[in-house]
Amino acid sequence: MAQTLQEKIFSVTSVISVVKNLNETTMKNLPLSRRDFLKLSASGALALALSEMGIDRALASPPASQGRITWSGIPLYDAPSLVANKLHLFGIDQVVDLKAEVEGDAGYGNPFNKIWYQLDGGYTYSGWLQPVETIYQKPVYEIPAAGQLGEITVPMSLTYVDPYFYAKNKHRLFYGSTHWIKKVVVTREEKSIWYEIYDKVLKKFFYVPSYNMRLIPPEELGMLSAEIPAAEKLIHVDLASQMVTAFEGEKLVFSSRCSSGQQGTDTPKGEYSTYHKGPSIHMTNQGDAVNNIYNLAGVPWCSFFTGAGHAFHGAYWHNDYGRPRSHGCVNLPSADAKWLYRWTSPPVPPETDYLHLPGEGTRVNIV
Repeated sequence: MAQTLQEKIFSVTSVISVVKNLNETTMKNLPLSRRDFLKLSASGALALALSEMGIDRALASPPASQGRITWSGIPLYDAPSLVANKLHLFGIDQVVDLKAEVEGDAGYGNPFNKIWYQLDGGYTYSGWLQPVETIYQKPVYEIPAAGQLGEITVPMSLTYVDPYFYAKNKHRLFYGSTHWIKKVVVTREEKSIWYEIYDKVLKKFFYVPSYNMRLIPPEELGMLSAEIPAAEKLIHVDLASQMVTAFEGEKLVFSSRCSSGQQGTDTPKGEYSTYHKGPSIHMTNQGDAVNNIYNLAGVPWCSFFTGAGHAFHGAYWHNDYGRPRSHGCVNLPSADAKWLYRWTSPPVPPETDYLHLPGEGTRVNIV
């Protein structure tokens, strides 16, 4: 029998009352069925319920020891507030040490993030910095004939047109971005070791110092929860709360704040599936002379759910999850995008840089 409107309202409000009575919990411990969770989302009450739970990130040590300034002119304040005194303006790609996280003002248009980073001499809003590390790597001398995936493990690395430090350098690669390594090159004159990468959009080879890249082993790319039937997996995106959740049957197994499409390039609502995927994609709209141009090499962990290029993927160009700011995709912290990439169908073999299987994929519901 269909529910009356009054019964539906009672059902949703009763779920909210349960959530209000919770003290310390996490998304993965929610005492809600998938049905109740989706009902909250469909009613527009999910953001309120999550707010009542207080699930926003608790104060903790920084997620990384360093931060990279993502655009020029980011201010340093004398307190974690947008109305505090400005002490300094940082330049783009400057790397700063992160001392601690503190709670302060919400960022511009982001009601879900009140985290600020304490730096030497002041504070800056967390959404403006990419959390990074500087982790130099030992070289690997042999890779498979098909190539191997690698990721940048330093705040940024230059690319070169030839495997020499005196060669002309080109674009920068940023922490957490991924790239397909074609071969290892040893330059005996300089006694240096390089990884040759290929950019499908630029149709050119570039060279990266080996100590700036980690080769990702095949076992790190295996499918997660492979024993769960495909029909039991579901990704749910609630645009109002900027929340991505994943379910295995009735069990909630994943949650993350996202950044969906901003006005004018909205993330499409509806039912989809992750039928084409790639661990490293160069995303650009340079052929579009009207909209803002973006040109992003090595976007990591892409799980596409439309033929127009909408995808879940990592984002190294901001840390501003919780408000719409993409060109239609669903931006996630790279670690979370990687989890979804490994959890969703179809599984991408380690030797494959892109897989396209129409009619397959994990279900995606966007509301």
